[in-house]
Amino acid sequence: MPTPPAPIRPDQLRGALAFPITPYAPDGSVDLDQVRENASFLATSRISAIVAPSGTGEFFALTPEEATAIVKATVEVAGDKPVIAAAGFGPTLGARMAKEAEEAGASAIMVVPPYYGKPDAEGLIQYYEAIAAGTSLPIIPYARDAALFSPAQVVTLVERVPQVIAFKDGRADVRLFQQIREQVSAKLGADRLVWLAGSGDDLVGPYFAAGAEGYTSSLACFWPEASAEIYDFMAAGDYAGLAAYHARVVAPIYAMRQRKPGYEVTVMKAAIDILGYPTGPARPPLANLTDDDIAELTALLKDLEVPTK
Repeated sequence: MPTPPAPIRPDQLRGALAFPITPYAPDGSVDLDQVRENASFLATSRISAIVAPSGTGEFFALTPEEATAIVKATVEVAGDKPVIAAAGFGPTLGARMAKEAEEAGASAIMVVPPYYGKPDAEGLIQYYEAIAAGTSLPIIPYARDAALFSPAQVVTLVERVPQVIAFKDGRADVRLFQQIREQVSAKLGADRLVWLAGSGDDLVGPYFAAGAEGYTSSLACFWPEASAEIYDFMAAGDYAGLAAYHARVVAPIYAMRQRKPGYEVTVMKAAIDILGYPTGPARPPLANLTDDDIAELTALLKDLEVPTK
């Protein structure tokens, strides 16, 4: 029996973490062969870890069984790249998904916000406690939507759920992110958590200026070298270099992502399809790109000289 992957180490989160898309077969099912091909492509890149399935991977549109199958397929070909699995929706289902992801070979669990309800402070902590109880793996909360953490809540979360090793902020509120980091560091130690920027490749600079140490990248799903270069700028403290790279590479892609709700996923999905990795259309309720948008994106990728398959 193969040795299961080790839990993720904090240093493996200090880099660019890939958020790959989920490819679908012509009949609409998850194409696990293409999941493996995409993960193989990432395994040989300079990204630090793979989050699969993720928000960019349409986690919200998958069944629990599909999510677990994606974790397993990704682990099979990820090589030395740790695989972080998403879990959530509700406490019972989240705990089950975390347990199944661990059995499938994941190295950490990224907990997405609870579904629908707007939790109070204590209820939100209990949600993470319940999911963490389903696994022995490290836990990474993803702050966005219903996961409206205050600095005091994050301190309480880490005290009550020792498996929490990192905090991913996806709210684009850099002031609050900085306040959370400062309070956790003051009360629990500067090295207690790894701080992850999670609002997009276009906001890496502000987040790193506020203390981020790694970031989750949807750009990595089709161009991991660009994500690694973005991290290199931040590791070197080269904000001028990042600004120039942002203007030339990131801004045009993110301008397309902001064109319609859902395009933050489907632009990335269309891009990797254009580059030779079949994806199939996104599942509802996301909007797939128009023919004109696909033509524009094709020209942009050619202009940026993004490598094809």
